[in-house]
Amino acid sequence: MQAKPNIWRDFDFTLLGVTVLLIVIGILFIRSATMGAVDTDLINRVPSQIQFTIAGIGVVFAIAAIDYRLLGSLHSFIYGFVLFILGLVAGLGAVGAAGAQSWLNVGLQVQPSELGKILLVITLAQHLADRYGEMSRLRTVLVSLGHVAIPAGMVFIQPDLGTTTVMVVVWFVMVWAAGLRLKHLALFGMVGLAMMPVLWSSMEPYQQQRIVSFIDPGSDKDAQYNIDQALISIGSGGLMGKGYANGSQTQGRFLRVRHTDFIFSVIAEETGFVGALIVITLMGIVIWRCLRAAALAADALGSLICYGVGGMIFFQTMVSIGMNLSILPVTGLTLPFVSSGGSSLLTTMLGIGLVESVVMRRRVRELV
Repeated sequence: MQAKPNIWRDFDFTLLGVTVLLIVIGILFIRSATMGAVDTDLINRVPSQIQFTIAGIGVVFAIAAIDYRLLGSLHSFIYGFVLFILGLVAGLGAVGAAGAQSWLNVGLQVQPSELGKILLVITLAQHLADRYGEMSRLRTVLVSLGHVAIPAGMVFIQPDLGTTTVMVVVWFVMVWAAGLRLKHLALFGMVGLAMMPVLWSSMEPYQQQRIVSFIDPGSDKDAQYNIDQALISIGSGGLMGKGYANGSQTQGRFLRVRHTDFIFSVIAEETGFVGALIVITLMGIVIWRCLRAAALAADALGSLICYGVGGMIFFQTMVSIGMNLSILPVTGLTLPFVSSGGSSLLTTMLGIGLVESVVMRRRVRELV
C-alpha cells in the first residue's frame, strides 16, 4: 500500500497571499476613509475588519481541510439550510442602513444572503455535475435555473437586487462551464428581455431610481452627487495620487459610503492610477488562480466550484469598480476583500477555501 500523499503540498499559497494582500490594502483604506469619524459604527470598522480577517484566514484553512466532494455529497442538506436561513430573514430579519430586511441578529449582525450565495455554488455545482452529460437538454438547464431561482427570489424580495444579480450571474457562469448550448442561451436572452417589464415593476422605487439616475444623471441630483464625487476623487488622483490619508474628497467627507461602495475611489484618489491598477491586477491574479484550479480539478464538481467562485469575484469586482467609474449603475455590491463588511469578507474567504480544497486534491488517486 502506498503512503497517503500530503495534500497540503498543493495548497495555493499564491492565491492566499494575494488575497491577504488585498485585505490589508482594504484595511488601510478603510482606516483612511473613517479617519476622524465620530460615529461609533465607523470608528469600529477597522478593528472589526481585522477581526473578520483573522477569522476569514481560519475559514480558508478549515474549508481547505474538508474534501469538497464531501460537501458536494451534502448538497441537499446545504440547499435546505440556505432556504432555512433566508426564510428566517423573511420572518425575523432586521432592516439595515440601506432599508433592506437582509440581516439577522445572532449576537452580531450577519447577512445570510452573503453566505447563501457561496453555499449555492456548492449545491449548484453538484446539481450540474450529476447531469454533466445532459446539458444538451433544455429541461436540464431549466431545472438548474429553478435551483437558483428559489433562493434568488427570496433575496430579491428583501429587497436585495445586487445579491440577486450575483446569484443569477453565477448560475450563468456555471451552466456555461457545464456546457450550455448557444441555442439555449439565445432562448434565455429573449425570455429575459420579455420579462424586463415584470422585473421593473417588481423593483422598489429606490432601485428603479438608481437605474433611471444612471441613464439620466440629471433626474436625481442627490444620487448623482456621490457619483460626481467619486469621479472627482478618481480623476484628481492623477498618476501617483495625493498620498495616503490626504485625499481631499475622502478626508473632507464629500464622498459618501466611502468605506464600502466607493472604496475604489478612495484608493484611486490617494494612490492614483498606479495604486488603482495594482488593485485591479491583484484581483485579476485571484480570478486567474481560481480558473487555474478549475482547469486542474480532478472532476466536474471541483471544476464547477472554482468557476462559480471565480465568476462571483469577477462580477462583483467589475460592478463595484464600474459604478465608481459611472459606467454601471450603483448596486451596493462590495469590492471583494477590500470593502468594509464582515459578512462579505467571510463569504469570499469561504469561497477561497473551496478553491483551495479543489486544487489540493488534484493529484489524489485511489490507493492500491
